[in-house]
Amino acid sequence: MSLRSSSRALTRIGAIATVTLATGLLGAGIAAAHVETEPGQATKGDESTITFRVPNEEDSAGVVKLEVSFPLDHPVPEANTTPIPGWTAKVTKTTLPAAVHQNNSDVKEAVQTVTWTADPGTQIKPGEFLRFPVLAGPLADNTDKLTFKAVQTYSNGDVVRWIDPPAAEGAQEPEHPAPTITLVSDSADSPAKPAEAAPASTSDSTARWLGGAGLVVGILGLALGIAIAARGRRAAPSATKSTVE
Repeated sequence: MSLRSSSRALTRIGAIATVTLATGLLGAGIAAAHVETEPGQATKGDESTITFRVPNEEDSAGVVKLEVSFPLDHPVPEANTTPIPGWTAKVTKTTLPAAVHQNNSDVKEAVQTVTWTADPGTQIKPGEFLRFPVLAGPLADNTDKLTFKAVQTYSNGDVVRWIDPPAAEGAQEPEHPAPTITLVSDSADSPAKPAEAAPASTSDSTARWLGGAGLVVGILGLALGIAIAARGRRAAPSATKSTVE
């Protein structure tokens, strides 16, 4: 095989590798999108605005409904929604089988679900996301975490249930983790907590992107270097011949 053919082949290999890697990385980014809470933490015993961030993970259907179930083992007595253009919100409450003592009182009635439904012609389109905020509280003072189960419905009838319990520390994240928030104490005597490290899933995703980008640059650099070297070798005999003549 000639040097020109070799350089062309390597250039084609570099291009194919670039496209393949980019496609894989984009797929990984989409697959990593979950229904999550913002912010990820709130204060025990206080009201807090909990926002559910909902992405569209499909290519040809829109998100038309979100139903969030509130925990009843650590009940939330009240929840208020804010208007979202094109969406209708409904808060459903329930009477507990037995009163739950928290925040120095007995909670007998609590929020069971908050449901957002898209008005006709409205949806979260592919490649987009929407935030659904709710002012809820007072939050429990006798637990460090609240778990909310979310059910996401698409215009084509697909339903995704974000209901898997949170993974234990160091364990692999479940496929459809339920949104959670961490509850912290507001005591003035509590020592300041160090900043938490980025979640493993975020760090892993960043590492994959950086590693993939480095690999692409390396492949392209190798292909370019070989092509330049090949041209230099072809040009060298001609230059020698002209000098001799």
